[in-house]
Amino acid sequence: MDHLRATVYLDFNQRYQIDWLKSFIDRFFQQHQPRSFAGRRVLLKPNLISSRGPRLACSDWRVIRAAAEWFIDQGAQVLVGDSPAFGTSRSVLRNQRIMEHLHDLHLRVIQCKTPIQKTLSQGRKITVCQEALDCDLFVNLPRVKAHSQMYMSLAVKNVFGIVCGMRKALAHMQNGPDHELFGALMLDLVALLPPAIGIIDGIEGMHRTGPLTGELIQLGFVGASDNQLALDSMTHQLLRLDPVRSPVIKAARARALAGAFPEQLDYPWGTVQDFSPPPFVAPDFLQPVPFNPFRFAAGSIKRALGRRHHQA
Repeated sequence: MDHLRATVYLDFNQRYQIDWLKSFIDRFFQQHQPRSFAGRRVLLKPNLISSRGPRLACSDWRVIRAAAEWFIDQGAQVLVGDSPAFGTSRSVLRNQRIMEHLHDLHLRVIQCKTPIQKTLSQGRKITVCQEALDCDLFVNLPRVKAHSQMYMSLAVKNVFGIVCGMRKALAHMQNGPDHELFGALMLDLVALLPPAIGIIDGIEGMHRTGPLTGELIQLGFVGASDNQLALDSMTHQLLRLDPVRSPVIKAARARALAGAFPEQLDYPWGTVQDFSPPPFVAPDFLQPVPFNPFRFAAGSIKRALGRRHHQA
């Protein structure tokens, strides 16, 4: 059925080139979603997982800069923000040396921190960041990474960043060992978003382990869509990965969501058959979803002390 179809714009480049990335974004909007962004609030949501991990764990600065430049050129009010479990958007951008590549741009770095409770499917409640919802366009900027608990960290998983701060750890703990239930939670979060697109960075990825530490793998692709799930499905197909191993895709197929199956995807540009990927290694065994409770408690104390020190 047509309502289950999704379009993915796929192109290939072995190097990070800001002009090429801006051209990719421009072609996407010209063909798929032509519109005016003058005066519109556009939130760029990179993966800012940690200040302390390797830079590969976070979105690449060139992808963030290319997106920021393009939207600024269109007259948009550009915001860059996330809700890291520990630290702030600005501290991660600074410590990962991303901010030094953005400081000359007319944008605003925000901390997604204002809590608002939402009710998800099956009556589950979760606290997300109001800032992530108060924009005219949400631009998801994930990097292709393996994930020790969720098999892969792609577009849908990156939306988990809208959960407020350390409430992410609570969400992990409340979902127990059920990976598919946690995958369904991710899909519910995507459904909360305002108008949104995803631009997935597969130029350099992280494989074998993840999402914080893993090995660099040179891949050489970028994808864009207004369907976050379709980007996940495309990436599994492109990298010859088993989608059934993904709790997100399993949950999406159980719900019969658009973009959950490869045959539902349309490719106006490059296709998955145009790409010969290097061997991407995803985890053989998925670790339990909950965080270690002792680590969670220690992290909560550290976060509270950090707030007190900042206020002093």
